[in-house]
Amino acid sequence: MIHRLVFPIIFGVFGIVVLLSLGFWQVHRLEWKTDLLYAINERLNQPAVVLPAKVDELNNQFLKVYVTGVFGSGEIHNLTSQKLKGPGFKIISPFVVDSGPTILVDRGFTREIFKNKSKSIETTYIEGNLLWPNEVDSFTPTPNHSKNIWFARDIEKMSKYLKTEPILLVATREDQPDKLIEPEPISLNIPNNHLQYAITWFSLSVVWFFMTVYFLWFRLKEN
Repeated sequence: MIHRLVFPIIFGVFGIVVLLSLGFWQVHRLEWKTDLLYAINERLNQPAVVLPAKVDELNNQFLKVYVTGVFGSGEIHNLTSQKLKGPGFKIISPFVVDSGPTILVDRGFTREIFKNKSKSIETTYIEGNLLWPNEVDSFTPTPNHSKNIWFARDIEKMSKYLKTEPILLVATREDQPDKLIEPEPISLNIPNNHLQYAITWFSLSVVWFFMTVYFLWFRLKEN
């Protein structure tokens, strides 16, 4: 009779091991994601440093920096919206850094009704965070240059259009801000649901265990 229970026992143990492994894997992912979010938050809120001479996404994503200089000519309007305020645009302008490159500056949000109003360019000091946004995919519409409407922050295309380096600074503060533009600092929208996933897998392993015990008890009872 025992040999008839070998396969159910092996199957039951295998299922429990797999479910526990998935649960522990999610625990490790939780630790990794928590550390990642902490590191990003630290970088976003650390004291601003001068813009490095060499800037790249790998080493400088979210780095808080400050620049001095003057705004160049032209600006890009990136379509977006805000809760309770409706549609509007991110204002992205070229900024000529003193003794440095010309970069892109995301100055923040302006309402749709202010789209074509001239914006102040008196600012000479900007604080913010470097960002390489991942907003472009195969479904992103082509920018409408005649109406100056862009549908994603595409650094490569925007930098070519405004003749800047492919560096984007998301402004948190300007020394002389425009009243029609509201700064939009980078916010963390990275989900961290690994604790719920771990609980789910561990719960399923418990259910699997009792189902296996019940099945074996039922088979033994039959005999």
